[in-house]
Amino acid sequence: MSITLSDKIYTIEDYMKLDDGNRYELIGGKLIMAPRPSYKHQRTAGKIYTRFENFLEKNPIGEAVQEVDVHLGIEVIAPDVLFIAKDRLDIVGELYIQAAPDLVVEIISPSTASIDRKKKSKLYFIHGVKEYWMVDPDQRLVEVLIAGEKEWRWAGVFDQEDVLTTDLLPGLEISLSEVF
Repeated sequence: MSITLSDKIYTIEDYMKLDDGNRYELIGGKLIMAPRPSYKHQRTAGKIYTRFENFLEKNPIGEAVQEVDVHLGIEVIAPDVLFIAKDRLDIVGELYIQAAPDLVVEIISPSTASIDRKKKSKLYFIHGVKEYWMVDPDQRLVEVLIAGEKEWRWAGVFDQEDVLTTDLLPGLEISLSEVF
């Protein structure tokens, strides 16, 4: 379960000083602590990340990374997997990503579903993420949202019978039967 630590309004400076070994995100000035991901969560994220990495080794059109801080204005989040196109790699800083990645993958768990589906979705859209995948390992579903002019466009929900593709990584095919 995610825990909001207090009513105090935190800043990025406060966030950057944290060094207690816990996992936090900073959303709306609230410091949110999340437990370590479950085995299923990590396994699912790892399988998706591995498919990105294998593809990018043969097609060097950008970089994928897992669980790194992303600073979006005054917010700090840590997507499970993200992709940044080659021509935007200047947003990669020494300690964190300094702007919105091109594609974000969040593994949905019961303790984070509300935040992932509502708060993070809104943040990702406002700050310019082009595509957002919400992966539910319990339901074995992936919901894909693509940035439209004024809001997310729903691209569909995909299950283990489907193969995921994205225009952001032309030629990438992720068989969801291999992920789930």
